[in-house]
Amino acid sequence: MIISLNNVLNLKIFSPSEPIGIFIVSLGLIFNVLILYTIYAVSTNKESLEDKKIRTKKESLQKEKIRKLFPKKKSI
Repeated sequence: MIISLNNVLNLKIFSPSEPIGIFIVSLGLIFNVLILYTIYAVSTNKESLEDKKIRTKKESLQKEKIRKLFPKKKSI
């Protein structure tokens, strides 16, 4: 049954020694490398320059709001 199914569908074109098989294996390797790089980049928690600028701007805005809420008392 399986042998006749292979002959009918001609699954030999997907073997790793055929051009389509080589293409599929190459795509699999590229996909795996991209997934591993994504996992590495997320685990190292690298921030882009734009993210750092936004974070520092938010922190300075927060400090300014705190200064407005709690002004220093003037001594007489």
